[in-house]
Amino acid sequence: MLKSLRKSLSLQWNCIKHKSEVDSTVSVHGENLVVLPVQWAKCNVCLEENKQHNCDHINVEDIKSTAAEGAKHDANANSSFAHAVINMVGMLIGLGQLSTPYAIEKGGWASAFLLIGLGGMCAYTSHILGKCLERNPKLTSYVDIGNHAFGAKGRFLAATFIYLEIFMALVSYTISLHDNLITVFLGTHVNMHLAKFSTSQLLTMVAVLISLPSLWIRDLSSISFLSTVGILMSLLIFVSVAATAIFGGVQANHSIPLLQLHNIPSVSGLYVFGYGGHIVFPDLYKAMKDPSKFTKVSIVSFTIVTGLYTTLGFMGAKMFGNDVYSQITLSMPPKEIVTKIALWATVLTPMTKYALEFAPFAIQLEHKLPSSMSSRTKMVIRGCIGSIFLLVILGLALSVPYFEHVLSLTGSLVTVSIVLILPCVFYLKICWGQIPKPLLVLNLCLITFGFVLGVIGTISSSKLLLKSFQSRHST
Repeated sequence: MLKSLRKSLSLQWNCIKHKSEVDSTVSVHGENLVVLPVQWAKCNVCLEENKQHNCDHINVEDIKSTAAEGAKHDANANSSFAHAVINMVGMLIGLGQLSTPYAIEKGGWASAFLLIGLGGMCAYTSHILGKCLERNPKLTSYVDIGNHAFGAKGRFLAATFIYLEIFMALVSYTISLHDNLITVFLGTHVNMHLAKFSTSQLLTMVAVLISLPSLWIRDLSSISFLSTVGILMSLLIFVSVAATAIFGGVQANHSIPLLQLHNIPSVSGLYVFGYGGHIVFPDLYKAMKDPSKFTKVSIVSFTIVTGLYTTLGFMGAKMFGNDVYSQITLSMPPKEIVTKIALWATVLTPMTKYALEFAPFAIQLEHKLPSSMSSRTKMVIRGCIGSIFLLVILGLALSVPYFEHVLSLTGSLVTVSIVLILPCVFYLKICWGQIPKPLLVLNLCLITFGFVLGVIGTISSSKLLLKSFQSRHST
């Protein structure tokens, strides 16, 4: 199974690498042209020198170029249906599963309908991203879709949200690393007279420094191996929680409130964050041998992940009730062996994510560097920037160690735009005029719902984060 996962994920990263190479040679100015067979008949607008116009005409050379590119894609696309599902599930599960029990308890069991509903909505937006890619074979990434819809402004908007999500997600992973290390090394004390740091902060620094060399890795197959380890760690956490419920002596007899409406805004951010994986879905689409099955892959993957989140959420809420922590692993009985397994899995997960999340940015960075630079020089620049980036994340995570609030803010401020709002906006722009009225209404409703959810969630989580920060520094 490990070999299959590694092969499948390496396909994804090869696709990311190919995408980055394409991005480095394509201008971000202007809007990509969607050409339909029925539009090949005539041309109403001519091309003037040094100007770009929308044109209904495509010449024979363009057709040959598109066909050649499609053939190249077919040669590189070897991901089967099962591999695509594994990849998509692997990109979705992560911190979301740790916080779901807390969210179910704080929001009430009726909030599970919001969790399930968001899973269905995100599966749909995954589907329409595939439709956007289907319209133009030259599109290879989420950023390309934004560029195709709105030109340079769309590219800039998509890239901004993507990098912001990566940054905030890595801060959340580092906070999770810090919180779980405290429990793993409970009772351990490290004294350093040169710095005023707590033992938990020092342990987190050591863990991040151990992870630092992974940012210098250029071999994508090695990065895909780290991704495989991350997936296995997430599955191990789920199994450990289930084993605690069955064999750990914890009675799952706590009552869950029906609905706590005042907590829904912040809880919604936690739910949305758990479905954040859309930025790599175009890569998964391009890696598939049969992209026409992408919609089925989305349905199956989101069904699996939603089922896992819902099961784990109710399991944790019933086991620990109002005492459940924002990370389910911190609520488990500390002396049980399954707890130690879950804690170490949670500690290792962030350490595998740093290189994985940094890789797309690093690849783009290398392509932006002058071609006259040696490969070694590029590696040094890439590694140094990555190291500084990670140290900034470490400093921020230690300064604002409020996992649930940071995660909720990330989901409400950034992820909701990437998984709900932007896919619908891009789809409407690209396919305008060919969308049935019911789908048009559906997409407009999703945009409105995502916007409202994002605004109220951002306000709520920001207030809670600020309140916790002020409370900490006033004591």
